[in-house]
Amino acid sequence: MTDRGMAPVYGVGMDSGHARELLAAERQRIEADIAAARRGGPEEGDERREPGDFNSEGLWQDELDAGLAEDLKARLAAVERAEERLAQGTYGLSVRSGEPIPDARLEASPTAELTVEEAEPGDGG
Repeated sequence: MTDRGMAPVYGVGMDSGHARELLAAERQRIEADIAAARRGGPEEGDERREPGDFNSEGLWQDELDAGLAEDLKARLAAVERAEERLAQGTYGLSVRSGEPIPDARLEASPTAELTVEEAEPGDGG
């Protein structure tokens, strides 16, 4: 039994209701960030500058925004994978080893797919 009174699934301590709440909050944060990034819009076509002007601040901002958009897409995909694991009953287990991921790690990073040890650089994976 977990401290929330629910029987753990596949030996995982965190109950699915709490995991669902964590993932929903993470999805909401990411979707808000995506919406905010879209509101900014591209600057390269700005009428005040010609595309490719030397030291074009708009071009730099567009590249930064494109990188941010890619990061947000990757984070949203991680939430979707975590939601799939939750539906399959494997949320909270490492996708590499099957070892339990501690609740504290899942609280800090609800989309964690690996244990801390597996995620460390130089672990061979």
